[in-house]
Amino acid sequence: MLPLVLNPLNLQVGLIGQGDALARRAALLAEAGVEARLLSPDASDAILQPLQLLFVAGLSEGESRLLAVRARGFGVLVNVEDNLPLCDFHVPAIVRRGELLLTASTAGAVPGLSRTVREWLAGAFGPEWTERLRDLSAARAKWRSAGLTPAEVSRKVRDLIVQRGWL
Repeated sequence: MLPLVLNPLNLQVGLIGQGDALARRAALLAEAGVEARLLSPDASDAILQPLQLLFVAGLSEGESRLLAVRARGFGVLVNVEDNLPLCDFHVPAIVRRGELLLTASTAGAVPGLSRTVREWLAGAFGPEWTERLRDLSAARAKWRSAGLTPAEVSRKVRDLIVQRGWL
């Protein structure tokens, strides 16, 4: 596994599918700030070629496999929901608190464990972390503008978290 956090503003993402699976993937992408193009299962090569990521959800295995092969031919990374052999990447279980992103993954081996860890993280890092992150970000910006080194800033962030009893 190679965990990455991608800037949604720099991505060309396609979404193909139907039903509840499509709705779930669309909601996930929207929550992440990704403007995915909703495409037809018979999307042309000209439409697939400029994509960087393609999400496929709710289609038959045959349709999904054909789309995955076509997209990969253009260097597009593919995720087919609930079909690991057709995936170049998968989406971990996610907890969002503003810009704080917490994830859990078993590389698809035990999705129930990822879900359980996500639920635990959601309880341990409640909605108050959205404001805490804003506070920490403002303090970090102030310390950086004062000329503190990255190591000093990191120490001050850690000290502030401990001082406020957040962890």
